[in-house]
Amino acid sequence: MTDAPADAPDTATTDPDAIAERIDHDETIELLQELVRIRSPYFEEEAITEFVYDWLDERELDPEYHAVSEPDITGFEGNNVLARLTGTDPDAPTLLLNAHMDTVELVEAWEEDPLSGRIEDGKLYGQGACDMKGGLAGIMVAFDALAAAGIDLAGDVLFTAVVDEEGPYGLGANQLIRDSVTDDCDAAIVTEPGPILAQRDIENPALLLGARGRFLYDITVTGEAAHGSQPHKGTNAVVDAGRLADALTGIEVGSHEQLGDGSVCPLKIEGGGETLSVPEACRLLVDRHVVVGETEDVVRADAEAVVADLNLDSGVEIDFREAPAPDVRYGPYVTDADDPLVGALRAGVEAVTGDDPAIGYFSSVGDFNYFGHRAGLPTVIVGPDGANIHGAGEFVHTDEVVGVARIVAAGCVALLA
Repeated sequence: MTDAPADAPDTATTDPDAIAERIDHDETIELLQELVRIRSPYFEEEAITEFVYDWLDERELDPEYHAVSEPDITGFEGNNVLARLTGTDPDAPTLLLNAHMDTVELVEAWEEDPLSGRIEDGKLYGQGACDMKGGLAGIMVAFDALAAAGIDLAGDVLFTAVVDEEGPYGLGANQLIRDSVTDDCDAAIVTEPGPILAQRDIENPALLLGARGRFLYDITVTGEAAHGSQPHKGTNAVVDAGRLADALTGIEVGSHEQLGDGSVCPLKIEGGGETLSVPEACRLLVDRHVVVGETEDVVRADAEAVVADLNLDSGVEIDFREAPAPDVRYGPYVTDADDPLVGALRAGVEAVTGDDPAIGYFSSVGDFNYFGHRAGLPTVIVGPDGANIHGAGEFVHTDEVVGVARIVAAGCVALLA
C-alpha cells in the first residue's frame, strides 16, 4: 500500500472543489466501458479482479490481492483488491471506500450484447453498468485523483473492490471483516446505486444513511405419505406448506421512522415428486426484510406463532438459511445524520453540484449492511442512478457516475484534510 506519490504536482490543494475538478469525465466513462465489457458474474470475478489490480498498479497505487475463501458451503476461492493512501496523522480517521466487482448472471432477455457498454442519450448499457460498475469506476478514479493530487490528508483512505456481493453471502466483504481489515476503519462509503433502491422516491445527489436487514427462513414441513388416489389417508406437506407460506405474509412486521416497514415474501416451495403419492416433505424459503429492533429471536418467534395458530397436521421445523458462520447475516443499520462522514459528503455534494443532497434509506441489503451493522461503522451509500438493475436493458446515467466520483473525492478531502 502507498503514500501519496512523491512526485505529486505543486498544485496540491485541500479544496474539495479543486480535487473534484481533477476527475475527467471522458476518462471516467472510458474506464466504466472497460469494466462493463468484462464478464464478471459472482464466483467468476477473476478477469475483472486482475483488471482492477492492474489499473491501480499502472498508477503506482500499490494494490494488494486479499484472499477470499469459503470452503464449506460454496467452495469459493477468489480475491478482493485493496489499496491504501496513508495519512499524516495516525490518530486521524480511516475512511473505507467500497464497491463490488461482480454482477448477477447475464440475463437471457437482452436484445443486444449485454456487455456492450453502448452509450446513448447519456446512458451506458450493460449487465452490471448500474449495479455496480458505475460505482466501482467512481471510487477507482476518486482514489486515483486523491493520490495524484499530492494532498496531505490527515487520515487514511482504504480502497476495497470486493467479490461476491451478488452471491448468497457477500463473501468479499465478509472476508474484510473476518480478517480484521475493517478494524482500523472509522467510516465507510459504498457506491451502490442509491435512488433506484431507496425507500422513497428521491433523485441524485442523494445520500442513503441506512438500510433494512434480511433473514431467510428455511422451513421444513413434514407430512405423511399415502397413495395419491386416497389423499385423506396421508398428510400433504405441499398443501400445508402453501397454507403456511400464505399465513406468513400476514406477520405484523416492524416499522422504523427512517427505514420504513419490514416485509415478508415467500420465495420457493420445493417438495413432492412421486408420480402418485401424497408428498411427505416440503421445503419453504421465505424472505424477511427487517428494521432495527427485529432480531433473530423476534423473527423466529413470529414464525412460530403463525405455525401455532394454523394448527397444521404436518410437523414444521423453522430454521434460517445455512451460513458460513452465525454472524454472516445482513443486519439493519442507521447512520446518524449528524455524523462527520455525512457532513463531509454534504460538503462534497455542495462543492460538486451546488445543491444540498436528498437523504434516503436503502430498501434492501448488501455489503453496506456488513459495514454498518456487523462492523459498526457509520456507512453512507452514494451512487449513480439508472434503471433495469439485475435485468435486461440495465443502464447507468454517465453524468452521475462522474458526479459520484467527484463527490466521493471531495468528501474524502472534507473529512480527512
